[in-house]
Amino acid sequence: MVETSPPDAAVPGTRGNSPSGERTAKHKFRGRYVYAVLGGHAAQSLGPIGLGGGEVYALTEGRIAAAVSDFPEGRIRPERRNLAAHQDVLKTLMKETTVLPMAFGVIADSEAAVRKLLTKNQATFMSQLRHVEGKVEMGLRVSWDVPNIFEYFVTTHQELRESRDRLFGKHGEPGQNEKIEVGRLFERLLNEDRETNTERVEAILAKVAGEVKPGRCRSEREIMNLACLVPRTSLATFEAAVFEAARLFDDSYSFDYNGPWAPHSFVEVDRKA
Repeated sequence: MVETSPPDAAVPGTRGNSPSGERTAKHKFRGRYVYAVLGGHAAQSLGPIGLGGGEVYALTEGRIAAAVSDFPEGRIRPERRNLAAHQDVLKTLMKETTVLPMAFGVIADSEAAVRKLLTKNQATFMSQLRHVEGKVEMGLRVSWDVPNIFEYFVTTHQELRESRDRLFGKHGEPGQNEKIEVGRLFERLLNEDRETNTERVEAILAKVAGEVKPGRCRSEREIMNLACLVPRTSLATFEAAVFEAARLFDDSYSFDYNGPWAPHSFVEVDRKA
């Protein structure tokens, strides 16, 4: 079963003409909320689409810029509306340029701190921008779609079935050590199947994805959680590859792909200025 689900040239701002100048004269802000690092030819303003309706604008330093909005006094909470606003800004930026996304909740103390971050990491940011240029992140989760994962493995793995039958076919209550042993066998088979199935899927996705990174499985039923770096022009090809991979499996497996996102899994932004 395959499903899709919704879980990446104006005048640049400078020290003299940064759009933040008049704001700080009228209001007191604790700092700048940072959404992403991007190429230096960024639009000066994206309008009031940021957290709390704040205006998102670019602070440019050299050949790169940071997309920020003024952040008032108070604490930022990972509420749905704030998370949605953060993602919406990234999606808007991705329509115009390549981005190095910041994680939710990154706040610089001041405009000067943002500029220092950009200056110190100029070469690194430029290298990472080149690496992900024209690409987006697509996610793929594959899970066992069965009522009881242990019983499914008992049915499909003779070794586990025989061990289970020996344990519960005896007279009397099985000992704790025996139960632990069966549990370890189940865990081993579970991980072996995850590894084998992931290799099969990755071999197909590698035809279109420049990089595929495995993430942590969030539940016992989950087989793989993959992040794929895909050229924006190849999204239809990626979708076809997911369906091709799904055809290798029966209805006991569920494929759920999502995106496009900013390439969070393929960049590492140093927040230290």
